[in-house]
Amino acid sequence: MKNNNMKFVEIYTDGGCSHNPGEGGIGVLMRYKDTEKTLNGYVPLTTNNQMELLAVIVALDSLKFSCQIKLYTDSKYLQDGITKWIHNWKKNNWKSAAKKPIKNQALWQKLDELVQNHNIEFLWVKGHAGNEGNEIVDALAQKAIAEKSPILNNYLHLIHQDV
Repeated sequence: MKNNNMKFVEIYTDGGCSHNPGEGGIGVLMRYKDTEKTLNGYVPLTTNNQMELLAVIVALDSLKFSCQIKLYTDSKYLQDGITKWIHNWKKNNWKSAAKKPIKNQALWQKLDELVQNHNIEFLWVKGHAGNEGNEIVDALAQKAIAEKSPILNNYLHLIHQDV
């Protein structure tokens, strides 16, 4: 989707778990012009990869308009999955090259649905390396795990089938 009139938003996302699988949290930092918005959330039983995907889903789901987005993640799984692997998964009816159902299929399908509304550049940043945006979202995810709040009830159905 290309449109020069789209609002430009910068988004940092992170997901993590206390154990893998275990309690998980997400952190999101969104910047539009001079405005910043943060989001975080908690899931009682999940995996690290699920939280990385869910962080982006929550971020995109919160946008009210189609946007031009630079999205920063420290997850190669997320970046490669959405920019490289997803095309073959869709062609193969959400099956891997080994003809097995892909892991986290419901999350990937929801993410695929949401990215259609935006023009997104997925950029990888090294985690825990001093990148300000990445450090903020990591702290938000850890805070959600520590406080066990807020629970992301609207998204639990996307996770529990693959834990």
